Amino acid sequence: MAEQIERELLEREEGNSETHARAIAEEIAAGFAVVDTIGRPGVTIFGSARIREDNPSYAAARTVAALFADDGFAVVTGGGPGVMEAANRGAAEAGGVSVGFNIELPHEQGMNRYVQIGHTFDHFYARKVMLVKASEGFVLFPGGFGTLDELFEALTLEQTDKVFDFPIVLFDKAYWRGLLDFIDGTVLANGLISPGDQNLLFTTDDPKEAERIVVDCYRKRRADVQASPAKADAR
Repeated sequence: MAEQIERELLEREEGNSETHARAIAEEIAAGFAVVDTIGRPGVTIFGSARIREDNPSYAAARTVAALFADDGFAVVTGGGPGVMEAANRGAAEAGGVSVGFNIELPHEQGMNRYVQIGHTFDHFYARKVMLVKASEGFVLFPGGFGTLDELFEALTLEQTDKVFDFPIVLFDKAYWRGLLDFIDGTVLANGLISPGDQNLLFTTDDPKEAERIVVDCYRKRRADVQASPAKADAR
């Protein structure tokens, strides 16, 4: 009897795994189709979903997004409220392309009204792929676990050469200072990353500098690709 129960449980789990994998594959395919409609380089902007319009990060994200839109970049976010809304709003108000890759959550997440091109995912993994695929770099404003998750995901991709020339900009130096001190004083000091790994990050309080870092890197990469057509695009 015990062996039969164990076999049935294993068969059920195997079926669930196959269904789960199929669902993620379908979401990724749908996400790629959405990315193909954007039609221009993009930047992904992250930050807290919990801030309100009177928060300085909201105003800054709105300004940064408008600068990217003016330079012909699509602005991509997680599609929700807070910093995401501010960025989508800034892009839309500047006449640019505003993209939102939303996620189904039990609270605090709904597609904001400034998203022009949007898609909602059930799985974080598929959504993360699109947030990188559609982007030439990240700008991260103050945020919580979700923002930190995206930050370290991007750092890992860059550190392991899964993406190249992918700037990661942290906006609001005071907010990120403690994390950067930890990376320098503890992680690096204990030999858990290589010297120079921490230099994958840029920090700024200037909206124009945040935009310039990403745009300049994109233009340099495009020039390098044109000079050497065989160079592969890791994204």
